[in-house]
Amino acid sequence: MTTAVQVIERKKRGEELTAEELRYLLGGFVGKQIPDYQMAAWLMAVCWRGMTDAETLALTGAMVESGATLDWPGLDRPTVDKHSTGGVGDKTSIVLVPLMAAAGAAFVKMSGRGLGHTGGTLDKLESIPGFVCELPLDEMRAQVRRIGCALVGQSPELVPADKLTYALRDVTGTVDSIPLIAASIMSKKLAGGARSMVLDVKWGSGAFMQTQEEARELAATLVRIGTGAGRGTRAVLSGMRQPLGRAVGNALEVREAIDTLAGGGPDDLWALTLELGAHLLEMSGLARDADEGRATLTRLRDSGAGADMLETLVQAQHGDPRVVRQPELLPAAPVVRAFTVDEDGPRWVEAADARGIGDAALALGAGRKTKADQVDPAVGIVLRARIGDRVHPGQPLADVHARSDEAAEAAFAALRAAFRLSTEPVPAADEPYETVG
Repeated sequence: MTTAVQVIERKKRGEELTAEELRYLLGGFVGKQIPDYQMAAWLMAVCWRGMTDAETLALTGAMVESGATLDWPGLDRPTVDKHSTGGVGDKTSIVLVPLMAAAGAAFVKMSGRGLGHTGGTLDKLESIPGFVCELPLDEMRAQVRRIGCALVGQSPELVPADKLTYALRDVTGTVDSIPLIAASIMSKKLAGGARSMVLDVKWGSGAFMQTQEEARELAATLVRIGTGAGRGTRAVLSGMRQPLGRAVGNALEVREAIDTLAGGGPDDLWALTLELGAHLLEMSGLARDADEGRATLTRLRDSGAGADMLETLVQAQHGDPRVVRQPELLPAAPVVRAFTVDEDGPRWVEAADARGIGDAALALGAGRKTKADQVDPAVGIVLRARIGDRVHPGQPLADVHARSDEAAEAAFAALRAAFRLSTEPVPAADEPYETVG
């Protein structure tokens, strides 16, 4: 009979575990027959010894089997999903989900809350008055069949093994293992039931993966798991040296997403939406190729169909649908102050550090330092200059939306560290996307 100690020792020696051993370990941990100190020992062994592709796929499968799964019998739409590894100013899902539903896909996007400098899609959505992110599975299924999409939190019925192991990893220094990261991400994606998925793997100062090489390794592992499980899977590497778009902060980011669906918004946000959506449309058979996918998404944006679908989605989840046409109904901060250039002569923006700008928004109350912290939906930062821009003395680099002048001054201190100016021209930070899979 297999014991937890035997499984720990085998991995400690660098041996390959079987799918049966991994199911035993995960099942015993979820069922509380295996204590957290033994699971912590195994997690550390994985961090040191790694896992083979077969082990990582088996671990992902065991995590999926630990709870309920979504399936879609008789659905007349292809099912799609998207995941982002997280960053600063990333509101892509709020733009992409309604566009994909308008294109004929079924899209259940399960998202998380922000912690630290990275924002969370659920916090952004909850800045919409009345919006409900937590839906029972039956209600979620019915909504997708009715309108084609849902933007919701992770159901506790799905992949409980991931929630339990992640909580343990967070306090035992075992977060930064690519097999464990990949299994955590893909178990949730596979449990959601989508047949086609695209993974936005970010790299840079504002991302979990600091370098493009690390992001490429994670992306390849994610794609191998998805294809090994029989799902159409691609990953897109995108840069996070500076925030995505211009808005950082919950209601401010919802405004920017609404503006993007109306044909405005920052170019980089729309470009990433097009990139991710084109892959999904092609993989799901709703477009012949990526170029046709981009044309479809652009047409749906320009016709207003994407904004109409966002309005329908907000209403379905009990939010105030008027915000789509009247974004001024979203929460607004009472103090708005410009953070300006204080150097003589013309300058070029050499750095607009995503991590530093995320920390400035965190100082305002736009995020959480601990899971128990309350988020202020109204506060945040709107960038007025990006890497490569030419700026002059007195010109705003960012607008700070705050509760008080004192809070704005605290954010200014973080912004001074985040922005770096050069006396010489600097190229724009337009890293090309890289596709894996």
